[in-house]
Amino acid sequence: GGSVKDRIAIAMIEDAESRGLLKSTSTIIEPTSGNAGIGLAVACAVKGYKCICVMPDKTSMEKEKILTSLGAKVIRTPDTSADDPDGVFYISRKLAASIPDSIILQQFKNPINPLAHYHITAMEIFDQCDGEIDMIVIGVGSGGTMTGVGRKIKELLPNCTIVGVDPVGSFIAEPPILNETTLKYTEVEGIGHDYYPKTLDKSVVDYWIKVTDKESLHMARKLHREEGILCGSSTGSLMSGALEAARNLKEGQKCVVMFPDGVGNYLTKFVSDYWMESKDFLPRPNIFKHWWWDITVSNLSLARTETISLNMTCGELSSMLYSQGVDVLPCVDQNR
Repeated sequence: GGSVKDRIAIAMIEDAESRGLLKSTSTIIEPTSGNAGIGLAVACAVKGYKCICVMPDKTSMEKEKILTSLGAKVIRTPDTSADDPDGVFYISRKLAASIPDSIILQQFKNPINPLAHYHITAMEIFDQCDGEIDMIVIGVGSGGTMTGVGRKIKELLPNCTIVGVDPVGSFIAEPPILNETTLKYTEVEGIGHDYYPKTLDKSVVDYWIKVTDKESLHMARKLHREEGILCGSSTGSLMSGALEAARNLKEGQKCVVMFPDGVGNYLTKFVSDYWMESKDFLPRPNIFKHWWWDITVSNLSLARTETISLNMTCGELSSMLYSQGVDVLPCVDQNR
């Protein structure tokens, strides 16, 4: 599936199989920002299970296309809070209640999630670094990576500093004062929430760093162009946080940064200059030298738009359109 979530996907399925929770006719349902869903869909394709992924609207179309190509069904929900009845968690439970032989593996609650990272991911990092790690920088999506890797590394290397990176607009970081913002939304996918996942053990984190969407996306693009690392958006968040955190290290010390996924999931999002411009992450060049380009609508000197009412005759309407020099006028119901 191409992300750090592949490890937990197969682990959660094998755990459910060992406990007799899955049959050949089972449907696996999962609320996801995409990567865990893709990992599950890969495993379901191999094992013969049906898969339904419930994703928020902000999730990239690339992830949806990958899921459908794997045979999974995708259901979109509004980008709402965790407890919203139209959100991914409520809709997933509603589906599970109506589909026979269905199960939600619940990556945000399932203890197998952090255990997979504890036994597998953490040891991969430890072995590949020859046990020499002074700092590790991790983001929080489901919380499994932070909890599993953080616990194992702290057991093996008690003096290793664990740094958590949280997007501005998310409310996971500690102390709570770090989360003070008017933003309620983040463009970066896969990390950050308005709630605490049950799989998250905050005690493993030594300190938190907040990173803006703009910092994150520009850093991800910089990694593409200057390092040849084709990473996803949350990698930009983690690398930005790591550069700040690494200032606390001494020369020769080692910092590990977890890169969750690749660029293939975001080709129509932050990889695109047009998308970046539309979100105000890049300036919009006035290529055609329009005089009005940088003027806000509220500052334009516009003639007052006339409206038509439901009780006007066709003749009156025709005369008004002619006098205004327009083809269309808004119709207003004066009784509403």
